[in-house]
Amino acid sequence: MVVPLLAFALLAASSSDARALPRAKSGDETEFGIEVARRGLWNEARFRFEKAVALEPENAHALNNLAVALEQQGAFDKAREAYETALKLEPGNLYIQQNYDLFREADDKRNRKSRKSKP
Repeated sequence: MVVPLLAFALLAASSSDARALPRAKSGDETEFGIEVARRGLWNEARFRFEKAVALEPENAHALNNLAVALEQQGAFDKAREAYETALKLEPGNLYIQQNYDLFREADDKRNRKSRKSKP
């Protein structure tokens, strides 16, 4: 089952202090990941989002996008973890909350179907 493409929150690179260099690279990876995700290239998108998170582990936007890619690939446990981490980092982010809510709703349906199909 393919989950509809969810909204991506873009990372905006800001300031020119010492922390901006990793952020800019992380932002580049995130932006490229969004481009390839829009084309349905989920393996490449996941790779880019994972790279962005490796460069900047506390980047909630990159974690949100990684969660979407993981969800698209059926890695639901990892997707849940990425969404929850993103929400801990930015609890008031409506894009992340909306994506997580949609994920949970779909995951609950998958789990109900799975339980019904077991004897």
